[in-house]
Amino acid sequence: MQLTGKRQLFGFRVLATVGHGARSTIYAVKDKDDQVYALKHVIKNDPSDQRYLDQAITDHDVSSRFDHPNLRHSYRVLKHRRVIRTDEIALLMEFVDGPTLEESKISDPLRICELFQQVALSLKAMHDKGFVHADIKPNNILVTDDDRVKIIDFGQSCESGAVKDRVQGTPDYIAPEQVRREPITPQTDIFNLGATIYWTLTGENIPTLFPKGEPGITYKTDDVCPPPAKTNPNVPPALSTLVMNCIQAEPKDRPETMARVYSRLEIAATQIAHAS
Repeated sequence: MQLTGKRQLFGFRVLATVGHGARSTIYAVKDKDDQVYALKHVIKNDPSDQRYLDQAITDHDVSSRFDHPNLRHSYRVLKHRRVIRTDEIALLMEFVDGPTLEESKISDPLRICELFQQVALSLKAMHDKGFVHADIKPNNILVTDDDRVKIIDFGQSCESGAVKDRVQGTPDYIAPEQVRREPITPQTDIFNLGATIYWTLTGENIPTLFPKGEPGITYKTDDVCPPPAKTNPNVPPALSTLVMNCIQAEPKDRPETMARVYSRLEIAATQIAHAS
């Protein structure tokens, strides 16, 4: 955490800066009872920034519905009183002390399986209530010192079956149906998750329909994306095959549910344990 000189924000005492996003800064703050929270402060600098305020509202609307140990909870939306036009808001959220998966640089395949089992179960909880996260990636997964996973940033989440009015997603993890603006379903999260596990195992991104710097690439997983086991010999066959199944271009060709993904991660973990 980066200590900050700010003393008060929306009535909370600011302890440190813990992260940055598009038009946003996240702080660790304390209330008058010394309870620690995360405060996501979003500022609109010009009309084109309205989407960032909208995403923050969506983040709260979705994450406030869940009380799950692996999904970061949002408590409330804060706005300045007596302000007619809203150019800034803040989300008061659960504070989680831990780096992102991207920052963690985890390489042990067994630990990777166990962490992603937590991710799969938390996404199953979302799917069971009819919601899709739609932006699973290494930066949206926090890992605490005791290996507890916490999924964050629900700004692109939506109800299952929704069709977005514009392309939303992170280029190196985005599913083909997100780029084509087709219905977003649990299979979308399965693709995003597979792309995230692939990066975690290999340090490389899969090709997508909308990669950074290469718009319009034809998505052909089997032709241009080697299985993780080919890049990293420590990856067991069961895990490598699961990842490749998750990142299939057609949603119908991916695992049916997150429960199935969890079960296959469990099989891969057992395979690793026996091999050692």
